[in-house]
Amino acid sequence: MSDTLVPINRVIPGLLEIANPSKEGMAKPEDKSSADFTELLSNLVKNVNEVQHESAELQQAFLNGEPVELHQVMVKAEEAGLAMELLLEIRNKLVNAYSDLIRMPL
Repeated sequence: MSDTLVPINRVIPGLLEIANPSKEGMAKPEDKSSADFTELLSNLVKNVNEVQHESAELQQAFLNGEPVELHQVMVKAEEAGLAMELLLEIRNKLVNAYSDLIRMPL
């Protein structure tokens, strides 16, 4: 299971620990402050941006005639597209959750 999550873990750091917690990797209740939500979102955006830049660099190298295989360019472009779609879906879910909280009666 962890083999299929390795590329995803590059976009969302810490996903492997959440999906497959082991006794050594389980967070203690007092350690929850270290995994700050804003830090997680910030890392997610940075990683998606990094994947997008890598894809653009590989595409530019291919267009310049450097020895880059077409399938590498296509795989990197697809990875960047999926990372962006994931980020947009997470954003949409967060906006929907916020809207639901705002509409809740007190």
